[in-house]
Amino acid sequence: MLMPKKVKFRKQQRGRMTGKTWTGSKVSFGDYGLKALECGWVTDREIEAGRIAITRFIKRSGRIWIRMFPDKPITKKPQETRMGKGKGAPDHWVAVIKPGRILYEMEGVTEAEAREALRLASHKLSVKTKFVKRGEVAA
Repeated sequence: MLMPKKVKFRKQQRGRMTGKTWTGSKVSFGDYGLKALECGWVTDREIEAGRIAITRFIKRSGRIWIRMFPDKPITKKPQETRMGKGKGAPDHWVAVIKPGRILYEMEGVTEAEAREALRLASHKLSVKTKFVKRGEVAA
């Protein structure tokens, strides 16, 4: 499971997801990427499931980069607990995704293979995505 080794504060407020992403919006490491088209929270389990889907399809050829990290703790109160008594304990971790963010990158495979591998990974994510190539003009 992906999660930070150490954080300054155990609990965070929910925050808001407005606007587009500025950093991490270009394919910088590989040749092909998977770009987010909407905002949302991508959980640590979704990120890992997407990674596994890609590696299974390309059978360990090529190279993969994961361009998101779940550094936001999401808290949850136990079931059948009355209201009040403070905020719940951290339950899982999410990455905050804004439109334009590159989520995964690949190289060392053909375009057709990359397209299919990233399509399989996109089914594991809770945000709409699109396949992009390196040097493509943002649309």
